[in-house]
Amino acid sequence: MANWDTDNGNGKRKSFQMPGAKPHYNPDRPGQVEHISLDLSVDIPNKTLRGVCQIRLNPVRNGITDLELDAVNLEIASVQVGNIAQQFDYDGECLKVKLAKPTAIGDRVALEINYAAVQPQRGIYFVTPTEHYPKKPTQVWTQGEDEDSRYWFPCFDYPGQLATSEIKVRVPGHLMAISNGELVSTSQDGNDKIYHWVQREVHPSYLVTLAIGDFIEVKDNWRGIPVTYYVDRSRTAAEAVLSMGKTPRMIEFFSQKYGYDYAFPKYAQVCVADFIFGGMENTSTTLLTDRCVLDERAALDNRGTESLVAHELAHQWFGDLVVIKHWSHAWVKEGAATYAEVLWTEHEYGAEEAAYYRLGEASRYFTEDAERYRRPMVTHVYREAIELYDRHIYEKGGCVYHMLRTELGDDLFWQSIHTFVRQNAHKTVETIDLIRAIEQTTGRNVLFLFDQYVFRGGHPEYKVGYSWDEDNKLAKVTVAQTQEELFDLKIPIAFGFEVQNGQQAVTQKTFTVRVFEKEQAFYFPLETKPSFISFDRGNNYLKQVTLEYGLAELKAGLQFDPDPLAKIQCAQALAKKGNLEAVKALEKALLEESFWGVRVEVADALAAINLDQACAALVKGLGDKDARVRKAVISGLSKFKTESSLQAIKPFVRKGDPSYLVEAAAATSIGEIAAALPDYEPDKVIKWLREVLKEEEGWNEVVRSGAIAGLAKLKESDEALDIVMKYTAPDVPQPLRLASIRALGAMGKSQTKPKTDKILNRLQVLASETFFLTQVSVVSALGQVDSPAAIGILQALADGTPDGRVRRMADEAIAKVQKAIGADAGIKQLREEMDKLKKENQELKSRLEAIEAKTVKG
Repeated sequence: MANWDTDNGNGKRKSFQMPGAKPHYNPDRPGQVEHISLDLSVDIPNKTLRGVCQIRLNPVRNGITDLELDAVNLEIASVQVGNIAQQFDYDGECLKVKLAKPTAIGDRVALEINYAAVQPQRGIYFVTPTEHYPKKPTQVWTQGEDEDSRYWFPCFDYPGQLATSEIKVRVPGHLMAISNGELVSTSQDGNDKIYHWVQREVHPSYLVTLAIGDFIEVKDNWRGIPVTYYVDRSRTAAEAVLSMGKTPRMIEFFSQKYGYDYAFPKYAQVCVADFIFGGMENTSTTLLTDRCVLDERAALDNRGTESLVAHELAHQWFGDLVVIKHWSHAWVKEGAATYAEVLWTEHEYGAEEAAYYRLGEASRYFTEDAERYRRPMVTHVYREAIELYDRHIYEKGGCVYHMLRTELGDDLFWQSIHTFVRQNAHKTVETIDLIRAIEQTTGRNVLFLFDQYVFRGGHPEYKVGYSWDEDNKLAKVTVAQTQEELFDLKIPIAFGFEVQNGQQAVTQKTFTVRVFEKEQAFYFPLETKPSFISFDRGNNYLKQVTLEYGLAELKAGLQFDPDPLAKIQCAQALAKKGNLEAVKALEKALLEESFWGVRVEVADALAAINLDQACAALVKGLGDKDARVRKAVISGLSKFKTESSLQAIKPFVRKGDPSYLVEAAAATSIGEIAAALPDYEPDKVIKWLREVLKEEEGWNEVVRSGAIAGLAKLKESDEALDIVMKYTAPDVPQPLRLASIRALGAMGKSQTKPKTDKILNRLQVLASETFFLTQVSVVSALGQVDSPAAIGILQALADGTPDGRVRRMADEAIAKVQKAIGADAGIKQLREEMDKLKKENQELKSRLEAIEAKTVKG
């Protein structure tokens, strides 16, 4: 059994490798798959797909008599090569074909498999109206990544095989079918319509897709290539354009950046219901969750959809044009697509926005590294490939691309990317191919960066100090690495001078030093004392930094450093000072700083200072022009459990702000504050939140979900629990229902036993549902309930789910609950057993006394 807790340097860290993990490699290759053809008929009411799968294979060697295809829970009727039936064995997972004629090099094998997928669990999903959701659209869509295409057609289901493909599909006449490549024909057959799509560029099986539904089609183009947006007919064309309308400009941008024009005959984006990812970059036909479709109010302060569109589009180069050879190298495509979000942000909104976006990505990775596990970005050892799709390959991967850009400089970095894409277009790659492309293009050996950040886990964690020697005109900077395994990097340290009349620093002087030891001191001769110090000027390296500067240098850095990330580091260090002078500096920044991202982080810094003056400073930020700052201010005020903070936030509830997100934050915050007030009136707060819940459905139920989160803070209230319970009913709009399920977990933490039992009983019922997002929400809730009974429900869910992500999350939640229970579990159980025995003894004693009384009386 693999260790769950391992010592990875920075104290106890959880291991990525869970029990059952093992090395995974691509299977032996019998030949090159050249073409996949699917002729399908879809029976939506019965959730069944029937058809013929033809696979043309060019053998790699002579004498092969057995072919093994991936095919899970399919009904296999027959297998033929030409017109000759072939013997086969099928165990529900592997289709073994015994070839009547052994292979010969150059003599292609044309397999034809008649099959059906009857109510498949994965791979292809049927969405239909239900008793509880009568307005749910009728749709069918596929999701192949990582190894789920085998659930809807037989294939060699691993990314190392690239082939052309085509799909001919019969659907009800009022529906539309979209797939990869070009639509070569449509025909009517009675009440049905037959669509024929052909993908002439090679791609792996996991990128073969099909989406069926009653869609609005919005047409656009890029250089004459069709660009289309599909949304359900319940939405509008205007909303589709609002959500995806920048796509043609993005295609132009990435074509230029990557040095290779968009390679496919069209680009379609199809928004589908109940999608299990945010998006999936199927070749030329991306599927997106319909949750990304914006209305005008959501578009005011929400760029999440824009980033998602950029991410999935970038995959058309990194992932679809250049394909990973094995899942262990998924970071190459996912890191590139995540970095594409930064690149588009930089192009569209400027360098400050891009820097702040990078900080968000780094922060999400840091959280996973600290709280979930630490792992190398490239590893073959796992239980299921889907486990690899985490913050390490997305966010950390994006940061690695940025560090490469920093190391090489813009010109050489983009030349290297051009080389990598051009040399590997329509081919498969591993990490080494990127390293070789860089070396070939630039002559630079960047293996040191890959060894430290990609092939091992972790990142540098620095403590940086500063002092000034006026007599010798020397600036001393001390750097300590606090993690166990040291990093060796060349870090630029900048000094800012001549702050004049409240304006930006006139000059900066930069030195580059090699930081490679546990503790180092660097001395810099300077003409005058610097006003501020920037460790890693520009903050381009992935790291965590604790600044141990004086108050004056932190204040100057917050005010004058041109780098927004350096300003944020200074704000965080000022918060740790925690004095009135720090509050004044932060308040000034909250009100005067030009960049909204810094103001957001300054609000968080003020919230960390437990002084009335910090609360008062935050209140002044409620009038900020940017909704993202107002949201941060409200969340910050919720940390101050006072009547004044409650009254400051209350006006933002019930459409008190143009932003959905601000209103939602306010609803959550009033619950959090009220629950902590010694004399709060729960009835009054519950009444406020009930009014929010009476509002009409809004975008993704963001506001009403905020009210549910507010009610969850009132965990002592029976009424609040009953309301949250009510909103877990099956007829509640899905986003609100999922938020309510998660809220049950928050209410179940450190709760009284009757309430814990009530919550667990409800979660046990919900755990029996099969919808992916419901299972994820149930696992999230159960992971917060510190009761041994939660473990049993989680274990049953882990054992029963067909989804590897849910299984992993459930196993992690079990460990979380076990840790929360800890050593007290045995004592708690003994106490409960003692209480039970006392109760039984009391009952026996009462019965004996009653018998004795009767005996005496008799």
